[in-house]
Amino acid sequence: MVDPLGLRTRLEMARKFRKKPRDKKTGVPKVYLAGAKNKSAKAAEIKRTARAYAKGEYIDVKAVQKSRVEQDGKKSTTKKTSKRKRKKTT
Repeated sequence: MVDPLGLRTRLEMARKFRKKPRDKKTGVPKVYLAGAKNKSAKAAEIKRTARAYAKGEYIDVKAVQKSRVEQDGKKSTTKKTSKRKRKKTT
């Protein structure tokens, strides 16, 4: 499959990505599970969403986001206001 200019087409040269280290139990890349409270639950949610996406089914993004936030190991903290902003102007 060569075009008139002699260049390769997009179909011929597929992009290659480096393989990510995967979790042995779930098969999901470790990076996706880092910091999760329950790694297997997070992996199950990722796989469920991936299957639905591949089939072309509806994905409730809000529910997925909520599930992933609940799995997050870190608690969100409020940003401290500086003294300058707290200071009352008179």
